[in-house]
Formats: sequence, C-alpha cells, structure tokens
Amino acid sequence: MKLSVLMAIKSIICILFGLSFLLVPELIMSIYGVTLDASGTVMARFLGATFVILSITLWFGRNDSGSETLRGFVLGIFIGDSIGFVVALIAQLSGIMNVLGWAIVALWFLLAAGFGYFQFTLPRKA
Repeated sequence: MKLSVLMAIKSIICILFGLSFLLVPELIMSIYGVTLDASGTVMARFLGATFVILSITLWFGRNDSGSETLRGFVLGIFIGDSIGFVVALIAQLSGIMNVLGWAIVALWFLLAAGFGYFQFTLPRKA
C-alpha cells in the first residue's frame, strides 16, 4: 500500500467519525455501550472537530512527494494513533466499552502500524 492511499483511508475514517461526533455524539457512543453526560457530549464534539481538521489535512496532504513536512506529519499521526491505541485498549480492558470497543482498539492499532511503517521506511533527504 502507498502512503497516499493510507492517508486517504484515514481521511475518510476521520471525516465519518468527526461528523458523527459533531452531530450525534450520544448515539455514536451508545453503540459502544458508553453514555455521555453534558460534559462528555461537549468533549466528544471537540474530538469531532479535531477529526474533521485531521481529515481535511490528510486529504490535501496525501499527494505530497516526500517533503520534510510530510515526514513530520506522518510522525505526528503515528504517535497520535499509538496513543489512541493505548487509550482505547485501557478503556476496553477496563470495561468502559462493550465488545464493539475491540473494533476501535483494532482500528487505532492498524492505523498506528501503517503510519509507523511509513515513518520508519520513508527515505530521508540528505
């Protein structure tokens, strides 16, 4: 798989989750067995806004030809997805989410692994 394809896939995932968290956060979280109070709803909407920002950035950056900016961006996404994986795993193991939470754990892991692969295999410019 090419980095541009991975970036497009993550962009689509981010826009879907982002809009869902912005528009219907309680419904989305209830699918995973999580209930939100008013504060949780606001935080979910902030997360949705962040996902929308990331989606747009990924989409427009997907055809970069390998600049240092792209390297930094891939590193940032790798670190963020790795942290997301750990947070999702802890939440799942703590019983916060129902069995569908494992899909979120797997998604964070796969994205972290994909961006990690490209982070450590992209050629460095001299």
